[in-house]
Amino acid sequence: MTEAKIIDGKAIAADLRRQVGEHVTRIKADNNVTPCLAVVLVGSDPASQVYVRSKSKMTSEAGMINREHILPADTAEDDLLAIVHELNEDKQVNGILVQLPLPDHINEQKIIAAIDPDKDVDGFHIFNVGRLWTGGESLIPCTPWGSLMMLKQTLGDLSGKRAVIVGRSNIVGKPMAALLLAESCTVSIAHSRTVDLAERCREADILIAAVGRPEMIKGDWVKPGAVVIDVGINRIDAGLKEDGSPKTRLVGDVDTAAASKNASAITPVPGGVGPMTIACLLRNTVVAACRQNGIEDPAF
Repeated sequence: MTEAKIIDGKAIAADLRRQVGEHVTRIKADNNVTPCLAVVLVGSDPASQVYVRSKSKMTSEAGMINREHILPADTAEDDLLAIVHELNEDKQVNGILVQLPLPDHINEQKIIAAIDPDKDVDGFHIFNVGRLWTGGESLIPCTPWGSLMMLKQTLGDLSGKRAVIVGRSNIVGKPMAALLLAESCTVSIAHSRTVDLAERCREADILIAAVGRPEMIKGDWVKPGAVVIDVGINRIDAGLKEDGSPKTRLVGDVDTAAASKNASAITPVPGGVGPMTIACLLRNTVVAACRQNGIEDPAF
């Protein structure tokens, strides 16, 4: 079998961001509406800081308004809730994103529940979760939505495909299952404690790896011809630099080199799912702005 096609998340995300920018230009001209995303970051986690900077840059490039609230790590939970409430009431703000993870002294679920579900561009509020699972109009979690877009671009119609998701988180695994069910896939959710996990993976036409363990999914776990979406982002040791300091590299939850010998298509890490997550956040912000202003949802 030939080497797997690499699913270029950067290119697909760039095209989606282009469409978002074009739609923003239209609703500014036709409706005098400029979508606004408010991002709240608590603490100084380096990965979160990089992610927030990237979100801010791309929000501005798409012609939207970006607001940042950078708070110290010792911010009290009540003070964070007060900011969320203020953003809920601000008619100029269409989307609210509180960057996770939060410091240990803050209850993440309490903060997520406080966000207006119609401004919840992460799609984590229980109202949006319920709407997604019941086929209602919801804001969809960005990583699963981006993964679905890549699958549809790669396979076209997903109806009847056997999908196995390795990972059961509220952020990826569970919403991914809901999206694939809506596409008429036959869906199984597996996880690190699943008995005969390798055998379950080998049943998949579509294999989603979102378990958070570096290169856990081995090459011979992949069914010949399957499409693999690797959601994992893990930093592992890669020896030493010339100056003797530690060197690291990013890998996914899949042993990409080995899996590529069986898969028909696979996402790389980095450059696969990651860029799609931010692009779908921009999309959700535009969708939220349209719904809040009585404008038809964008067709992307």
